[in-house]
Amino acid sequence: MPETQDQQKFVYDFTEGNKDLKDLLGGKGANLAEMTNLGLPVPPGFTITTEACKVYLDSGEEPAALRDEVSAHLDALERKMGKTLGQPDDPLLVSVRSGAKFSMPGMMDTVLNIGLSDDSVAGLAAQAGDERFAWDSYRRLIQMFGKTVLGVDGDLFEEALEEAKRAKGVTVDVDLDAGDLKRLVTEFKDIVANETGRGFPQEPREQMDLAVRAVFDSWNGDRAKLYRRQERIPHDLGTAVNICSMVFGNLGPDSGTGVAFTRDPASGQQGVYGDYLQNAQGEDVVAGIRNTVPLADLEQIDKGSYDELMRIMEILETHYRDLCDIEFTIERGKLWMLQTRVGKRTAGAAFRIATQLVDQGLIDEAEALRRVNGAQLAQLMFPRFDEEAAENGTVRKLGRGIAASPGAAVGKAVFDSYTAVKWSRSGEKVILIRRETNPDDLDGMIAAEGILTSRGGKTSHAAVVARGMGKTCVCGAEELEVDTKRRRMTVPALDGKDGLVIEEGDVVSIDGSTGKVYLGKVPVVPSPVVEYFEGRMHAGADDADELVGAVHRIMAYADRVRRLRVRANADNAEDANRARRFGAQGIGLCRTEHMFLGERRELVERLILAHTDEERETALGALLPLQKDDFVELFESMDGLPVTVRLLDPPLHEFLPDITELSVRVALAESRKDHNENDLRLLQAVHRLHEQNPMLGLRGVRLGLVIPGLFAMQVRAIAEAAAERRNAKGDPRAEIMIPLVGTVQELEIVREEAEQVIEEVQRARGVDLKLTLGTMIELPRAALTAGQIAESADFFSFGTNDLTQTVWGFSRDDVEASFFTAYLEKGIFGVSPFETIDKDGVGSLVRSAAEAGRATRPDLKLGVCGEHGGDPESVHFFHEVGLDYVSCSPFRIPVARLEAGRAAAAGR
Repeated sequence: MPETQDQQKFVYDFTEGNKDLKDLLGGKGANLAEMTNLGLPVPPGFTITTEACKVYLDSGEEPAALRDEVSAHLDALERKMGKTLGQPDDPLLVSVRSGAKFSMPGMMDTVLNIGLSDDSVAGLAAQAGDERFAWDSYRRLIQMFGKTVLGVDGDLFEEALEEAKRAKGVTVDVDLDAGDLKRLVTEFKDIVANETGRGFPQEPREQMDLAVRAVFDSWNGDRAKLYRRQERIPHDLGTAVNICSMVFGNLGPDSGTGVAFTRDPASGQQGVYGDYLQNAQGEDVVAGIRNTVPLADLEQIDKGSYDELMRIMEILETHYRDLCDIEFTIERGKLWMLQTRVGKRTAGAAFRIATQLVDQGLIDEAEALRRVNGAQLAQLMFPRFDEEAAENGTVRKLGRGIAASPGAAVGKAVFDSYTAVKWSRSGEKVILIRRETNPDDLDGMIAAEGILTSRGGKTSHAAVVARGMGKTCVCGAEELEVDTKRRRMTVPALDGKDGLVIEEGDVVSIDGSTGKVYLGKVPVVPSPVVEYFEGRMHAGADDADELVGAVHRIMAYADRVRRLRVRANADNAEDANRARRFGAQGIGLCRTEHMFLGERRELVERLILAHTDEERETALGALLPLQKDDFVELFESMDGLPVTVRLLDPPLHEFLPDITELSVRVALAESRKDHNENDLRLLQAVHRLHEQNPMLGLRGVRLGLVIPGLFAMQVRAIAEAAAERRNAKGDPRAEIMIPLVGTVQELEIVREEAEQVIEEVQRARGVDLKLTLGTMIELPRAALTAGQIAESADFFSFGTNDLTQTVWGFSRDDVEASFFTAYLEKGIFGVSPFETIDKDGVGSLVRSAAEAGRATRPDLKLGVCGEHGGDPESVHFFHEVGLDYVSCSPFRIPVARLEAGRAAAAGR
């Protein structure tokens, strides 16, 4: 019987959960519970579940039982702490923090110091023996609560804070004294009253309840929805809310807050990595507002806390068997753990860490394979900057920051997110430059090629989000003075060179692997991983780095366990050779129309203009040897591996001149009385072949049936090329594919003609060619009648590009530019169906066609040759459906190999 709201438990104490309850408690709540269970120093608290959030988002009201459950847990917390929420003489203060199943750094709301009020601020000061700390905590509460809960423009608070520092003649907020902060609290409360029409709430429970609702609401905030679309996180999960007793890092120099990683999230190297900030609260570190010190410096600042932190980090990495990201606070020499999670990492770090953990015996090879993905591998294949050219070339080095997220990014400097999005939509590549980023910059970060900040460290908002998205990022380039209002960056004199000003629109290059920043466009070189796949670098060579070795080991394991074979879409010997170096196990799609371009276009024109059988045969005869030579090269490149050749597919008008251009040419010639008979005939042919919707017109198998001899010529070229290779002691394995079949009768007619041609060539050459004939399944009717079509097919290859167009009723070239952006923004698509297979629609047809085809012919070979064959998520679907192979462009072959292995490992 389904659980009703009255029966559901909506609140869990930290002592009740564990790390496996992320669906219910969110990642933060589940991991706080896990650390509590491990006996680590976690401030007491409780978690409101994602189920409560879903009820609130669906109905607009909290579950009826939630208030009483929260009250019971708050009472228990107050008893444990020996004080009540907001108690005037000794207030219990709590944080209210979001925590979804999947980490969404900075995308949802957090409020600290809940419970402080005009009545309790003096009590906090007395208990802490520090009046400045109490007023600092109160101004932080009003600022965070005002912005996140009451919707006040955060810049109003920032401007008031900056004005207070200017008036005092200081640059950092820690230099403001208690009197300054007390005056600032009054100003902040006035801002709240002016902007909202109500005073800042003084009742502690009201503060907490409003903050909880604000966290629930933040799940559907614009930046959260944008982040989920970017990271493909489902929109229906909801967020948990963690209510945790406050510990304070802003109590003086013996207090502080920090973020630590058990390994370097940028490189994967083991060591002490993270940032620490004395006399601060956690948001200060992530925001990058004040520059932190390296975590290693904590050993000199507070050795006892440092040693305990190192011990806890080792416990957590061993327990989670992975890189852990940790948030902590030190309150007057006492270490508290505020959060841990499996840390986001760069692509290179992911591969290195996976193999390191195998060598340490913490995980096996299958788990190592599951912990990397195709998107990360693709990122490692991007080019990198040529450092030698950068140092000795025409570009100027502007400075150096922290290498926060690797990669080579070049673009025009922009200083706000709006401009980044606007310019990028106009086709410009941009680098987003900020003092520090905040969650409101997310759309600009997505649009930019890379991100550069003058403040913050490896754990700042910019660094964490960039690593998660695989964006190049350089943080904390302190010598660069960023002026966002004037849209410029000032560079000091450096290495004997005068200072200069970088204006918006100037081209800059940032190197996320070294932290270097340049003016101008730095040349790029192939990545070491591409050099490895090309065979120019060997994993065991002296010059091979650890990354190449890690990629090699994981790829080797993926190849051993995968069931799906991986082929290439390749139309010439050059692409075929590269594909083979990249690990292709054959060609899944050779598009013969690409062989008719360039100088050969004239021969196709003759075929189209032919009026008699003799003219047509002459034109086909001229094309035959050229086609044969193409196939000989292709079969030689893929000797011993299957090569699927698709017969001519596109409409013939694509081989003719543009109708407008040709009409103008003919009109001008007639005006000069200079008649060109060939142009006139061409224009007539263009008009004759013109179609309103050529994608659904005379193309594919229909061409072979309407133009006598066309497909026969192509089949003869394939057969003669195979015979030539056989006589040269080669091993050609050609597969002939008939495109756009909608009914078995079409395939039967073309197959009969093809078999006659093949038999003629076999007799003439004295060889047994063993050629197979199959079809593309790219029309809904073909998929629905796959059982019948299989009677005349040796194989099916799913043409998912056209199948997606015909299932959805889309013309890809038209819709992607016109309304796809709106569909993605409205959530109709989570991702474009041309990028990742539409499992419910197109995928359902693929599944049913595969089952029907195999029911008719159990040995039917099944593959896919659309670009979905190189998409990681789609590869997993094709594995599940039982296809034999996927085929994709040569550069995506390593990704498909890896994902085919991951799909197999996932089932183990």
